[in-house]
Amino acid sequence: MFADLRQSIADWIFRARHPEVPPVTLVQRRIFILPTKDGYLFAIVLLVLLLASIQYALSLGFILTFLLAAMGAVAMLHTWRNLAHLKLRPGRCDPVFAGDTAHFRVVLESPSRERYAVAIRRRDEDAAYIDVRPSEPAIASLAVTASRRGRLACGRLEIYTRYPVGLFHAWSYFDFGLSAIVYPRPDLAAGLPPQHSLSGDHEGIPVAGDEDFAFLRGYRPGDPPRQIAWKALARGDDLLSKEFQATASAELWLDWIDARAPDPEARLSVLAHWVIEVERLGQSYGLRLPGTAISPGRGEAHRARCLEALALHGQDFGP
Repeated sequence: MFADLRQSIADWIFRARHPEVPPVTLVQRRIFILPTKDGYLFAIVLLVLLLASIQYALSLGFILTFLLAAMGAVAMLHTWRNLAHLKLRPGRCDPVFAGDTAHFRVVLESPSRERYAVAIRRRDEDAAYIDVRPSEPAIASLAVTASRRGRLACGRLEIYTRYPVGLFHAWSYFDFGLSAIVYPRPDLAAGLPPQHSLSGDHEGIPVAGDEDFAFLRGYRPGDPPRQIAWKALARGDDLLSKEFQATASAELWLDWIDARAPDPEARLSVLAHWVIEVERLGQSYGLRLPGTAISPGRGEAHRARCLEALALHGQDFGP
């Protein structure tokens, strides 16, 4: 109930532009504060004490009531000061594969005193707690499951604290437009890409084929009997299949048409696996998608560019 009340008040008052330009400083007008459940209970106890003191003219009762009320006021001030003038900046958001966990990072800086038990969270999700020391940036990391490929938007974040005694909840909102690229989940059963070359002048590389024996792998349902390693099975080993390879030139095109799969998402998973495998082998490769062509290259930057193209294929804005 109280959390819903706080959320309604903040949604009505907070009208920040999206995204905000960093850094964001939590000035007085950005911080909201309301009692927690314990705070409301504390106020009711004070009211009962005050009424009893009036009814029975208890001098010590008045002293206790006003002393506790003063302590509550001081606690409210310290709760507010635990957020006041904090400076917030966006942190790094690394790409992940679908099904993994993305981490949205926020950098917090305190201009003066130390701040304790500062929490940051997305709506209705677990919070990340952190202490911030003066002039020493602290990084809060929010873990979010990336369920599907595309651009995963972090959305508006809440920063709050209940320090020191938990009677008050002080909070604010900010939105840097944080997002993470979610690559398609690689299809590990896709094997190596077929032979497609731009040039025959380079040193050969291994690709999927049926010329030379490459290695043994675990049996997959549907493998033809001629690929099964019968001798290994006769020795008592697990059921294995032989993997063969051919030789292609060092510059490959990974083409949407060659990624045989039942649906577009499965094709993207196959292509993601090919990008990873060909990059691991150190070959130069290009990527062709409907409406997109990335020239051959290699290296971490080229790999990231190809995987990002797969992640955002067919999407102007991801989830």
